[in-house]
Amino acid sequence: MGDPYTLAYSPCPNDTFIFAALTNGLIDGAPRVEAVLDDVEALNAAARRGAYSLTKASYGAVPYLMDRYRILRAGGALGRGCGPLLVARPRNGRVPKLAQLEAEARIAIPGILTTAFLLLRLALGRTPPIAEMRFDRIVDAVAAGEVDAGLVIHESRFTYRSKGLAEIVDLGTWWEEQTNAPIPLGAVLVRRDVGEVAGTTLNRAVRASLDFARTKEEAIIDYVRAHAAEMDDDVMRKHIGLYVNDFSDDVGDEGEAAVAELFGRASAACLIPPTTRGEFVPAT
Repeated sequence: MGDPYTLAYSPCPNDTFIFAALTNGLIDGAPRVEAVLDDVEALNAAARRGAYSLTKASYGAVPYLMDRYRILRAGGALGRGCGPLLVARPRNGRVPKLAQLEAEARIAIPGILTTAFLLLRLALGRTPPIAEMRFDRIVDAVAAGEVDAGLVIHESRFTYRSKGLAEIVDLGTWWEEQTNAPIPLGAVLVRRDVGEVAGTTLNRAVRASLDFARTKEEAIIDYVRAHAAEMDDDVMRKHIGLYVNDFSDDVGDEGEAAVAELFGRASAACLIPPTTRGEFVPAT
């Protein structure tokens, strides 16, 4: 049967929900995979080395990965109302607007290659002073006063208020107002040495894994819970509901156009290489 494909994704509920059936061998006739779970920025760095046959990666990192990878049409994270948030501690009962954020304000970010950081630079029109840390440390760092503001992603967008923080700007809303397009957050990439036929087969397998999760949730939900150990069930399900949608089945023409819009704007702002194009595995 040959060696399994390496498949890397985050422990966040949207990823574990999508990949649970494939990872655990529940899809008849699907290629075998060997899963590796890690933080999104660690996955971005590993993808630059071409470490995995299949990997989740931020669209902010994709411009630096197209020499090694192509984009699968299934399994990604795109959508509306699901963007990263810039948050801060209120001072004297007030939180500054984005345009009022002081130039020297230090912002905690979940990684320099994340889509969140790319969107922040586009919205600010500059690159701010930053403190890079794992996404799950950012809320506490802002609450403790280690940084002036924080860029929150994943489940932190559901929990930051419990630490007394408030929203400066929803970068997803900002993006949608600027473009009227869904926001491209994360992609599933297939390494180029896998080949086109196998890439198409793997795309079908990812879509089948998602369909399995939707129709036989009871068979995979314990896997999702196991990797969301510090998240209550309500937050876990909100997370899945927000990030797993029709674009997870297939990026579609609208999703492809959104990716092109993101890369076009970032290229015009000199934030990514000017020749960046998103290359997708052909539709089946």
